[in-house]
Amino acid sequence: MSAQTDADLEQRGIDVIRGLAMDAPAAAKSGHQGTAMALAPLAHVLYTRVMKYDASDPAWADRDRFILSTGHASILQYSMLHLTGHGLTLDDLKAFRQWGSETPGHPEAHTPGIEVTTGPLGQGFANGVGMAIAERMLRARDGDDATNHFTYVIAGDGCLSEGVSHEAASLAGHLGLGRLVVVYDDNHITIDGDTDLSLTEDEPARFRAYGWDVDEIGEVANDLDALEAAFDRAKTVTDKPTLIVLRSHIGYPSPDHTDTHEAHGLAFGAEDITRTKEVMGIPDEPFWVPDAVLAYYREAGQRGATEREAWESRNPNPAPLLPDGWADALPTFEAGGSMATRKASQAVLSSLADVVPGLIGGGADLTGNTGTQLKDMGVQSAADPAGRQIYFGVREHGMGSILVGAAKHGGVLPFGGTFLVFADYMRPAVRMAAISEAKCIFVYTHDSVGVGEDGPTHQPVEHIMSLRAIPELAVVRPADATEAAGAWKLALENDGPTALIMSRQNLPILESSSADAVSQGAYLVRDAEDADVVLIGTGSEVSLCLDAADALAEHNVTAKVVSMPCWEAFEAQPSDVQQAVIDFSLPRVAVEAGVTLGWDLYADQVVGIDRFGASAPGDTAMDELGMNVDNVVATVNELLTALAD
Repeated sequence: MSAQTDADLEQRGIDVIRGLAMDAPAAAKSGHQGTAMALAPLAHVLYTRVMKYDASDPAWADRDRFILSTGHASILQYSMLHLTGHGLTLDDLKAFRQWGSETPGHPEAHTPGIEVTTGPLGQGFANGVGMAIAERMLRARDGDDATNHFTYVIAGDGCLSEGVSHEAASLAGHLGLGRLVVVYDDNHITIDGDTDLSLTEDEPARFRAYGWDVDEIGEVANDLDALEAAFDRAKTVTDKPTLIVLRSHIGYPSPDHTDTHEAHGLAFGAEDITRTKEVMGIPDEPFWVPDAVLAYYREAGQRGATEREAWESRNPNPAPLLPDGWADALPTFEAGGSMATRKASQAVLSSLADVVPGLIGGGADLTGNTGTQLKDMGVQSAADPAGRQIYFGVREHGMGSILVGAAKHGGVLPFGGTFLVFADYMRPAVRMAAISEAKCIFVYTHDSVGVGEDGPTHQPVEHIMSLRAIPELAVVRPADATEAAGAWKLALENDGPTALIMSRQNLPILESSSADAVSQGAYLVRDAEDADVVLIGTGSEVSLCLDAADALAEHNVTAKVVSMPCWEAFEAQPSDVQQAVIDFSLPRVAVEAGVTLGWDLYADQVVGIDRFGASAPGDTAMDELGMNVDNVVATVNELLTALAD
């Protein structure tokens, strides 16, 4: 086949991608074709000339990673996955954005070939930073023969406008994070109109200030050789991340919608598609993929098979994330003492650091406060690429998204810590972790108004319940140091994300607490025959419930006490197990230092805090806001009296 014929076939392939980018949204009457059309040549170059992958094994550990941070352009990635043979069929493209399809409106990690779930702008950018950190750490630890790949990201104006990308870009530059290549699709268009409406900053200068290598390649969106050369240059820059600034034209080559904001999310009508396909010189036929084009892309998708097979021969038995017997290293704590669960959490990490080498992470400028220090494990940096301690700085949102990217990369178990009240700063990342089932651990400390003098701005009230509202997120609030060890065990064995909720203040280490029982979600810390009431507590309120039970006994009221560290784990138990723990035939009172919303699922009455806190010593704040024995006893008596009337 001549070089000219090769070039013709490449151009025809790009035309096919653009045709699919119009046809799928048109069939769905919903979607975003404009960016996909403009970036068809870029995707073609990535999948046929640049990236290392094997379409027959999309999960190959040493593949290059590709993230479409501009997730609204998902049809671009789906088209490439179909053409290169990742398993998506033409029927899957025809089912774009339909119920149960493998081609949802924004990329989701369950589709083979999709690395992370993207859509909210900027998340994919930050995920890419997490992937690049994981790659560097594993390469330094295990050598080039085991880990040797790049992370590629396509981001747009929206991604670079969102704050999360600023946080992640700043950290990536600080770390000198090579092998991370981001293409900035500078198309000058947002949904509202031209970017001049809201964006006039010098993006390349900003990234240079972050410490990135910046390559402004300009108006070459349709020049395949220029695009390839830009990637080749970026791959030689190993001491810093690279931003390739590409000036593209959204909707190209539509004669009616090129460079218009309507091209972003307004699915082209039949006449628009006909006119554009006429410009490209391809048949006006929906989902047209000629055999020669498909064969060309399928061959490209198979090129990495030999390299993958060689890698597998060098790495026949990859080490598991959790080695056999790892849980034996979990510390135990002597009953009768007292310890803040954040301190117990730090003790767990210190005990597991040598045993579970995949543990990486740190705090958002709160490493010591949150107990998220991996002592003597090195600090992740260009000087120490194997370092497992990450100092995220005051970047909670960036931290959360970086953890998701590292988790979806594989080979590591990432965690990050901050105060519980700042979970709000990173909630979008936590939500994306849950949607994508990313195995990462969010450590939240200073879990109640017991924080004290810092006042209501730093005293979480609604945060525990708001985290429980996120599907597929395990939220664990241990009652003491023993349960803190069990909480980490649950988190490390969980297939998805986990939020660990730890106390600032010391809590009694209970005689009857159990690390193993945490995985059940709830268990009896005090049983009683002929009980009159069940008290259900979490975290610091479990010991309060035990004290209240003692006080009730003096008034001839017998109480069972349940510790309920994890709602989600409890909900997964069979109904007979649930009934054995919480006798639903008895009156039930829940006690938690936070909003009462939601507790009616388990309790008849709730002792909680349905207001913001106040600046005062922690014990005073807890007492003044009703977290005391007298209030629990009064609530129980009121409930029993009401039921007796």
